[in-house]
Amino acid sequence: MLKNRIRNVKKHSLLTSILVLIIAALGGCQQKQVDYSQAAANPAFLHQSVGKLTEVITHDIFSPPVASRVYVYPQIAAYEVLRNEHPEYQSLTGQLTNFEGIPQPAADSIYCYPLASLNAFLTVGRQFTFSSVMFDAYEEELYEKYRKMGVPEDVFARSIRYGQAAAKSIIAYASEDGYKQTRGYRHNVSQAEGHWVPTPPAYMDAIEPNWNKLRPFVIDSCSQFAPPKPVAYNPTPGSDFYKEVMEVYDATTNMTKEQREIASFWDCNPFVMHTTGHVMYATKKITPGGHWLGITGLATRKANADMMQTLEAYTRVSVALADGFISCWDEKYRSDKIRPESVINALVDEKWVPLLQTPPFPEYPSGHSVISNAAAVVLTDLFGPSFAFADSTEVTYGLPVRSFTSFEAAAEEAAISRLYGGIHFMPAIVNGAAEGKQVGTFIVSKLNTRKRAEKPAAVASSN
Repeated sequence: MLKNRIRNVKKHSLLTSILVLIIAALGGCQQKQVDYSQAAANPAFLHQSVGKLTEVITHDIFSPPVASRVYVYPQIAAYEVLRNEHPEYQSLTGQLTNFEGIPQPAADSIYCYPLASLNAFLTVGRQFTFSSVMFDAYEEELYEKYRKMGVPEDVFARSIRYGQAAAKSIIAYASEDGYKQTRGYRHNVSQAEGHWVPTPPAYMDAIEPNWNKLRPFVIDSCSQFAPPKPVAYNPTPGSDFYKEVMEVYDATTNMTKEQREIASFWDCNPFVMHTTGHVMYATKKITPGGHWLGITGLATRKANADMMQTLEAYTRVSVALADGFISCWDEKYRSDKIRPESVINALVDEKWVPLLQTPPFPEYPSGHSVISNAAAVVLTDLFGPSFAFADSTEVTYGLPVRSFTSFEAAAEEAAISRLYGGIHFMPAIVNGAAEGKQVGTFIVSKLNTRKRAEKPAAVASSN
């Protein structure tokens, strides 16, 4: 009798132990399902996705203004999705021109918002590029990482559906920005002296003559920050225009090694033609906007920004770049100013060749000067005026790292690089920089991404 009782006690203890182990195991599985949220919000996934978009943009050879459009809409889509998990962030609804927002998630459902955000980003990115197949392998690998980190299948599927719905609404918003209506138009080359003419070696048509007709994002209109009119064409030696011409010629014929390096570093020409005998081939690079988004990525990494802070920075800079190009291109085709290469070859030295290949659009103002300063103002607002960084954006293209004490210093160097490159007169550089600062300052004052008046946490962690 005693032996049976002891045997029963042991059996009960064994069953109890097994039950405790099962409960612990179930609890552990449940804990894993909760833990994925931290891994899901890894900003590295966002950096990689922006990098993939840049790769596709470069492959597809989008012009600088078009590339700015390809960058901005995926960022808006991703931002609007991810902010659902961050109540301290504000929707861009009503802040961007004619933007009415995206569908709201179901209140009683669980989502993996970082996954939905990246899906929205990549879906919109596919829509705006030609080589969408280049996203396939990357997207598969990305989603597999989310599955492996423990995102439940129902949450995974629901998040993808939400990302798709958000992307659809952003694509619809983009379809009304005037882009389609400006396709197929060519710039009529004027025969009047001092106006833009195609330049060697490819003598390409001027790109995007109607870019000023696109709907801006934050600025009131394309001409809100129009720069002063350029100096009138006058080939007479001693005239103000002729002095501009000689300034470029003198600067480029007496350059230091440092100046040459600066010009090459900020070239950012997406399609450079090369000729060898009868053979002509091209090399591809990132656009000026792509360079500044690269700087944005470097800054957020240095500041240890989380995914939401990182996406905030990418989005604000993308908007500044897009509006900067709309503002700049408005004046380019109004003044229709001739490039230094055309004038110097005709009036000064027929064998002179600029260090950089002349881009195929009118000279005034300098696009790089405009968008670099617009981006620098936004980044300074986010990370502070003394945010030093090492710019490795161009390493992929065989160029060394350059270090800067601030975003403003980088923008100043980007602007003056156009003189060293021989592709802009100084007024285009100076007035373009001023225009860019006005665009950036306006965007900082009008585009609110935080509900509370506070500096981003990324700033505090960088000091």
